[in-house]
Amino acid sequence: MLLWSNSVLFNMPIQGKVYLIGAGPGDPGLVTVRARELIELADVIVYDYLANSKILDWAKSDCERIYVGKSAGRHSIPQDEIEEILVDSAIKGKQVVRLKGGDPFVFGRGGEEIDELQIDKIPFEIVPGVTAALATAAYAGIPLSHRDYSSAITFLTGHENPEKHTLSIDFRVYAKTKGTLCLYMGVGQLPRITSELKEGGMAGATPIAIVEWATLNRQRSVYGTLDTIVEDLEASGLGAPAMIIIGEVVAHRSKTEWFEGRPLFGKRIVVTRAREQAGQLTQMLTEQGAEVIELPFISVEQHFDGQRVSEVLAGIAVYEWIIFTSANGVKNFFELFYKAYDDIRCLGPMRIAAVGAATAREIEKHKLKVDLIPKQANADTLAEELIENEGVESVQLLIVTGNQNRECLVERLESDEGRAIVDTLPLYRTRKTDLSQEPSAERFRKEGADAVLFTSSSTAKSFVEQHESLKLEPGARKPAFGSIGPLTTKTLKELKVPVAFEATQASLEYFVVETISQLNCAYSNA
Repeated sequence: MLLWSNSVLFNMPIQGKVYLIGAGPGDPGLVTVRARELIELADVIVYDYLANSKILDWAKSDCERIYVGKSAGRHSIPQDEIEEILVDSAIKGKQVVRLKGGDPFVFGRGGEEIDELQIDKIPFEIVPGVTAALATAAYAGIPLSHRDYSSAITFLTGHENPEKHTLSIDFRVYAKTKGTLCLYMGVGQLPRITSELKEGGMAGATPIAIVEWATLNRQRSVYGTLDTIVEDLEASGLGAPAMIIIGEVVAHRSKTEWFEGRPLFGKRIVVTRAREQAGQLTQMLTEQGAEVIELPFISVEQHFDGQRVSEVLAGIAVYEWIIFTSANGVKNFFELFYKAYDDIRCLGPMRIAAVGAATAREIEKHKLKVDLIPKQANADTLAEELIENEGVESVQLLIVTGNQNRECLVERLESDEGRAIVDTLPLYRTRKTDLSQEPSAERFRKEGADAVLFTSSSTAKSFVEQHESLKLEPGARKPAFGSIGPLTTKTLKELKVPVAFEATQASLEYFVVETISQLNCAYSNA
């Protein structure tokens, strides 16, 4: 039996809802599957300061992002105003994500926000997050519980309601728990905390760990005892945000620190690729422990002559070879090809060449075999191998490319040496970007980096043109400059940029390997 008519269903008001979500401690890999699903679907995201803002990249392009945390020069938005934003957005029928670092119910104000939602009869859902104590212990190799040393875990805060003038917690009481103490936001109160714990009877030799920026590749740790930790912390230079772990379990942390022991840990590296291209290199460096700053000196955007595209696609089957000079060219070509044809076989019997392995992988996504990948990922080697190994005299070739770096390939193939019949199909253009106002550029100026990695001549040129606005402040790390291959190295040298190292082969994989080798060598020789 039909219980609802279509007219009833379509006239029902859209019900807004608030999702109170824990974003975890910083590492995006620790965000729950449910949390990511909801972030991707949200109409509105109301968020505090997040240790990793990349989480917001998962949101829809038209999602409204509302920052309500503290920032330089201003205080956080009052709690009642935050609650009003949540209620008003839900009343308008929007799916609202309230995003908090860690877990919303562990020293957050999730309880207060839920109270207000209930008063206004707003539907809500709670999605827990990995809280800082659990994540810090795991990434520092500290077992919070241990059959021989700790059968209890206590979560405490060193920062209560800001309207309180004093802490209500008497730490002397917790000196007798014989378990593990985890203190959130306690760095500013450390002298008082250690003093009261000793007054309560905790031994001065009790091990303590303080971990700053836990789970991120900028994580740093200091270890000491109840007697020494205040001085140890001051000497280390660590500060907030940091988690304090106190107890005998600290002495039994992993002998090999899996997180801080990775080859690029503690190294800050600048990736200069276009924002839409940086992901793979950033991930590879991050997995090796590097702290990555993305400075996209160029942008890549689709750009083509519609009539030219129509002409080429209409006669696509006449070409004996199609040559792709970049993964961008592959993506744009097939996007346009599938608008014209619904069968990959319409390409005809042509053979396919790719300038490098990354470009080949993009082609292979379409279940196509790549017939030629040159030994060296550059246009000169590609032309040489086509001429010498394949023979291209009077052969019709199509080169799918952008607005730069195609002339040398065409000239070589059309020369007396090659005598090929070459058509080009530019499908995108590369533009220099102005980074002077980018937050990442500001951080680079203040902190510097251990290395700046150039993956193309265009990124090198853009870097030099913006050099004045990227000057390092006193005390910032001075980077070494790395190049992905000979052509980029040539450009850098022409621009008077000193090249410290070059990948042994022009690929991201070899570039990362060479970066590890060079930076570790520099560190050991320092």
